[in-house]
Amino acid sequence: MMKVEMSPYLKQVKPYLISLLNKLLEVYPYASILGTDAKGKSYRVSRAGTNIGNGMFDERGFVAKVYNGIGYSEYVFNEIDANSIDELLNQIMKVNKLPEDLSDNLTEGQYEKLEEESCTFSKAKEIDQHPRSLGDEKIIEILTALHSKGKSLDERVVDFRADFEYLEISKCFLSNNKDLEQSLMWSTGALMCMSDDGNKNNYHYKGFSGACGSELLNEMDSSVEEIVQIACELLHSEKMIPGTYDVICAPDVSGLIAHEAFGHGVEMDMFVKDRALAKEYIDEYVASPLVTMHDGAVGVENTGSYFFDDEGTLAQDIVIIDKGILKQGISDRLTSMKLGTIPTGNGRRESYERKAYTRMTNTYFKPGDSSLEEMIASIQDGYLLDASASGMEDPKNWGIQCMVSIAREIKDGKLTGKIFSPVVLTGYVPDLLKSISMVSKDLQLVGTGACGKGYKEWVKVSTGGPYIKTRVRLG
Repeated sequence: MMKVEMSPYLKQVKPYLISLLNKLLEVYPYASILGTDAKGKSYRVSRAGTNIGNGMFDERGFVAKVYNGIGYSEYVFNEIDANSIDELLNQIMKVNKLPEDLSDNLTEGQYEKLEEESCTFSKAKEIDQHPRSLGDEKIIEILTALHSKGKSLDERVVDFRADFEYLEISKCFLSNNKDLEQSLMWSTGALMCMSDDGNKNNYHYKGFSGACGSELLNEMDSSVEEIVQIACELLHSEKMIPGTYDVICAPDVSGLIAHEAFGHGVEMDMFVKDRALAKEYIDEYVASPLVTMHDGAVGVENTGSYFFDDEGTLAQDIVIIDKGILKQGISDRLTSMKLGTIPTGNGRRESYERKAYTRMTNTYFKPGDSSLEEMIASIQDGYLLDASASGMEDPKNWGIQCMVSIAREIKDGKLTGKIFSPVVLTGYVPDLLKSISMVSKDLQLVGTGACGKGYKEWVKVSTGGPYIKTRVRLG
């Protein structure tokens, strides 16, 4: 095991950041600075060729936040040295005016000063192997072997794509009472098989993820045969007959439901805007007593994990639903101030150039006591849903729509071998969650995707849970 190293660049410029912060605190009642240095790479091998590119979330820059006695404003920059500190101070003061320099109509909606407990630490995630030490050539060699293996397993395979991406992230947060550093890494992988029998074409995809390094590549080989088998099986899939059915949701589908149903719905910046119905149901039953749901950067280890958020709030493990009762939402600092609640460590930015919103981290249902075999045996006429594709939610009215790639028919407690695709799952969130009657012992999360919000600003998240049995509308 090895710890992810703190960015040498952030270490180098930290004395200048501290100097700038001290000058800001001479002018403003509150000031903080967030520094970020993130660098990664993406790799792909497919029939189209081999590609190595930069990571989607590469960034290097800083956010200075100040409070002028009325409200908060921010100034972003991407360079600092000993000679630029005074110029940066002047620029920040120019765009973040004090109350005496503002017109009367800009002094309404006053915020209070942020109060922070003293906290200093430097923490780092542990990984088995840094992708940089493995090297580009070896990573491509591994992905090429996966590509070749997938292509060779069935003559109906027209392409087999193998992807890998990693991001190494260093952040520091400085304020009057805080001096925080964190060094993180996440890695994601994906295998996709495209099949064609001359009459029909289809595909199957599986993602892999973790708060880890290139050791993730070791997990991917064992899934190649399964992915090819399902992609070819889908060539004979049937169309779903619309109706309401008993279903078992595989962990990735459970995660999609958690993310869309009560993930976005409990982002409390939506409470401030009266755009989320969940605001009216705190401490009420919204799900079966079998349902407990979490969101948090420290509850589990995956792509949504960190030690502190982009506002310097320490990460937490939040129980959103406890045995069916909606307990609380998640929030950023300013949202919690507006609502009079405690911030939950969910203030996240797409990059230093973007504002912080309330964002999910690792969102999942807690495991239960049933086995998958028991759940299948309990269904007379229904489906096992697997391979989530996409989802949409309406936090204002609690509607949900999820796209699922696979529905396996269950008759008289047994899988029949029939497969249906694609499938649309729809419903009213409390009805769906209250009808959950069995929850498995498994817990699986995947964080290959990203969540969009605001002006389609993306952050890495993971979702998952156990198998759940519920009743939904399929079409």
